[in-house]
Amino acid sequence: MQEFFTPIDTSDFNGASKYAATSYGKLINAYVQGGDFPSLENIHLAIIGVEEDRKALNNEGCGLAADYVRENLYKLFQGNYSTKIVDLGNIKKGNSIDDSYFAVTDVLSQLLKKNIIPIVIGGSQDLTFCNYLAYQKMEQTINIVAIDASFDIGDGDKELNSQSYLSKIILHKPNILFNFSNVGYQSYFVDQNSVELMDKLFFDTHRLGKIRKNIESVEPIVRNADLVSFDISAIRQSDAPGNGNASPNGFYGEEACQITRYAGMSDKLTSVGFYEINPAFDANKQTAHLVAQMIWYFIDGYYNRKQDYPIVDKSEYTKYRVSIKDHEHEIVFYKSNKSDRWWMDVPYPVNHQIKFERHHMVPCSYSDYETACSDELPDNWWQTYQKLG
Repeated sequence: MQEFFTPIDTSDFNGASKYAATSYGKLINAYVQGGDFPSLENIHLAIIGVEEDRKALNNEGCGLAADYVRENLYKLFQGNYSTKIVDLGNIKKGNSIDDSYFAVTDVLSQLLKKNIIPIVIGGSQDLTFCNYLAYQKMEQTINIVAIDASFDIGDGDKELNSQSYLSKIILHKPNILFNFSNVGYQSYFVDQNSVELMDKLFFDTHRLGKIRKNIESVEPIVRNADLVSFDISAIRQSDAPGNGNASPNGFYGEEACQITRYAGMSDKLTSVGFYEINPAFDANKQTAHLVAQMIWYFIDGYYNRKQDYPIVDKSEYTKYRVSIKDHEHEIVFYKSNKSDRWWMDVPYPVNHQIKFERHHMVPCSYSDYETACSDELPDNWWQTYQKLG
């Protein structure tokens, strides 16, 4: 694995010589110039920079982002927990873009096998496709959540780029994608044909305005994710100017941090990536600083996981049954006594589509329970039922 990485040069990091004992600059075991490559024994999280940006549309230069984010991350203090984090350095830009894709896929695959969560600092968002490919050897279908102002479907017949990775994922064989969720799309950036395609595929999409009215509604969405891909252009330009496709509208910085904390808290999530951060457009390293704080919140969420995913033992849950008039199935809800979080049990034939077994317990909210009590099927129940049937 080490052969793919270049060590980090911290000589230009502001304050590098004065890191406090409880700051990440001291606590993260990083691959720095003149040092050894970190051991992966008993490690929970691994930070990875990726220099590849040749397929970044209107945003070339985002491959330089990782060290700018690190400079700010290393100054931040650990929360009330003991971290086991390594920073493996930056994956070199390969002689060809396929070389870069191979390296990213291989590294992430090795980390996933070791149950280490990769935190990827891109680079362009087409690297999400590499992250997806890393799950192929896991022999399980996965859910992807993208926080993005658009769907990035693009043209599946053309080369992979930062705005077409989703079509490559959909068309790739073997297909291991069970569900895709977009959080924060802005309608004027999305073609209506793409909206119809997402509906036909039973993918769920969530408009920026609807999410911002109730930011807590993001929690069950990301709780269902195996992989989260965060395009920094989903954040408004005033809060994150460091992006060639930045827009006046988007999430506020504190909302982005809340979303990433929810992602960290998900017992199911096993990888996350932050993409399209471009130092060339950044003002006073504001975007790099924000992404560093988003990573801090992800780490904080991880070390506050509840380990209450009700896949086997349901004795620590309160069970609710709701009968829907004129429908074949009742809906069974589970509420965790530990965290007060909710799930819906979506039925599927026993010994049928066994590869989907881990997807029938769907994270939800109390409002979904209220919807069922009003004699209506919650949207995410119905979408999942269509896929499992």
